[in-house]
Amino acid sequence: MSALGAMFADRVVCVVRAPVLPSAPALCQALADGGIRTVELTFTTPDVLRHLSAAASVPGVVVGVGTVLTASDARAAIDAGARFLVTPGVLPAVASVALDAGVPFLLGALTPTEVLAAADLGAAAVKVFPASAFGPRYLRDLHGPYPGLKLVPSGGVTAANAAEYLAAGAAAVTAGTGVVPPDVVSAADWSGITRRATEFTGGLT
Repeated sequence: MSALGAMFADRVVCVVRAPVLPSAPALCQALADGGIRTVELTFTTPDVLRHLSAAASVPGVVVGVGTVLTASDARAAIDAGARFLVTPGVLPAVASVALDAGVPFLLGALTPTEVLAAADLGAAAVKVFPASAFGPRYLRDLHGPYPGLKLVPSGGVTAANAAEYLAAGAAAVTAGTGVVPPDVVSAADWSGITRRATEFTGGLT
């Protein structure tokens, strides 16, 4: 299975934004136990590369890094074991580093022009952000001119509306603080994380 194979199979990736992360491996295992095998740690978390290295060995879990803003961030993340990269915008420098390293990446985009630019740079999928600004119908509209593109909505996707995005053609959806609330992560409430992940994935079918 490719680095993003689990994400497309499960149709979900979980983005973790937490100021305190007691145990990245335990968090990733808790998410996997709830059906989310693809985890995006972010550069907004202190010492994210240390956490990435620790989590990379969790069996059956694919861990990448998001909020990658520069080429140097991209190189550092790849060196630390990131299986994929994610950006909030169309960033050619990050795309170039990822392509040279053979690491798949998602570029953030919103407008039709940005979506096409992200695809032209070689993105394995385009992160439509912020998805909540336009809702599921916008994905249908984007698939009109771009029927073959893999779109992954991010921002405002919840257990209550994730299935609507998938029905609108999303290749996968992004789970966020609804599954991994910072206070719950900081408290190392791994059973609570598993419960939230299970609730989220249960609504995808």
